[in-house]
Amino acid sequence: MEPEAYIKDPCRASSLPFWKTVQTEIPPHITVVRDEEMTEKTYVGTDEPFFKMIHFFKPVPDTALPDGFVLTVVEPEELEEHIRKCYETERVTADELHTLTGTAVYDAELWIAVRDRTTGQIAASGIGALDACIGEGGLDWIQVSPAYRRRGLGAFVVCELLRRMQKKAAFATVSGRINNPTHPIELYRSCGFTDPVIWHVITKTPQEKEK
Repeated sequence: MEPEAYIKDPCRASSLPFWKTVQTEIPPHITVVRDEEMTEKTYVGTDEPFFKMIHFFKPVPDTALPDGFVLTVVEPEELEEHIRKCYETERVTADELHTLTGTAVYDAELWIAVRDRTTGQIAASGIGALDACIGEGGLDWIQVSPAYRRRGLGAFVVCELLRRMQKKAAFATVSGRINNPTHPIELYRSCGFTDPVIWHVITKTPQEKEK
């Protein structure tokens, strides 16, 4: 995909940010289609719907860190542990996170954590990527520990990353699972993300692969 084609409509052009789009090879047993394409053809397999949204930094909502918390950096090992505590099925290894720090889209200022001042534990965390070639910021791995939810920490992390991106990028994108029980799409809407596009990731089972 050419950068110009992606920039015209990032959410409809690809389910992934541009830098992942050009680097990711989709396996033969996986099909990725936009929602409207689902009516044109019958796709066989397990369907996992995702949303993708965009933000142009106009404006970034003002958010304040609640009392009792402090904003800090986060290291891959800590982030791996926090992600494991926040999700039942989502996983990423410290090695995979370390690999991200060696890519062209890595920006140390976009790896942040909100900690409980009393315990030092991470209450919320998030990371961002910056594709300077096309001016795209990407949000990834935004999570809040179950015990700290409904306190505005998720919105603070998202908006803090947007504030750090806005002088370096022309727009930011984010994606997530539609069926995530924490309903992240509502969080991103509240932070100013718009124009959601639904993508379906359809995975064939071993039996279906043989057909």
